[in-house]
Amino acid sequence: MAEREIAIRGEMIRLGQLLKLADLVEVGADAKLLLDDGLVTVNGEVEQRRGRQLHRGDVVAVEDEAVRVV
Repeated sequence: MAEREIAIRGEMIRLGQLLKLADLVEVGADAKLLLDDGLVTVNGEVEQRRGRQLHRGDVVAVEDEAVRVV
């Protein structure tokens, strides 16, 4: 799985915001559906909290796409 980098401005970003920033979803409702279905992983573990705080180095994957927070 290819991994691309997504730069953030502050110290952290919430998972729902990152999914939109990385164009993995179009709107927050789409993020909720993916999370509820267990299709999102953070650092290899299934995550269902849209408000999960992510920091530099975290890797988020949705199906066959992965992004690293930088």
